[in-house]
Amino acid sequence: MAEEVNVTLRLAEGMHFVGADQAGRTVDLDSPAQGAGAGPSPMALVLMSLAGCSGMDVVSIMRKKRQPLQALEVLAHGTRSDTYPKPYTTIRLEYRFTGTGIDPAACQRAIELSRDSYCPVWAMLRPTVDISYTFTIIEA
Repeated sequence: MAEEVNVTLRLAEGMHFVGADQAGRTVDLDSPAQGAGAGPSPMALVLMSLAGCSGMDVVSIMRKKRQPLQALEVLAHGTRSDTYPKPYTTIRLEYRFTGTGIDPAACQRAIELSRDSYCPVWAMLRPTVDISYTFTIIEA
């Protein structure tokens, strides 16, 4: 049976909205052009969702591979179309692995598995957005 996910979004003031998931966890959203800076824009949240989804996959895979991962940072750089509705046309993900003796092949494979098999956000964006990635390893 398909899983249904429900969220609620309520206007707080101006262009500031508060979103809540089924468990009551909240996130603030605001408009960068018309808002008061109460939270990230919906489009920034798309980038965060992709980075978070893939990042969680990658950490899980690296742990299963018993890689000495101490930290992971995922930066997402999105380029939007000039014409409305201004969707993302390209997204570049930059993974920064930190640890001692991390195998580059394990990093590469973990990202590929996230991209090809596990991350639903990547799967949703893939048909319309050119998503690329790079990674670096920082020795701890």
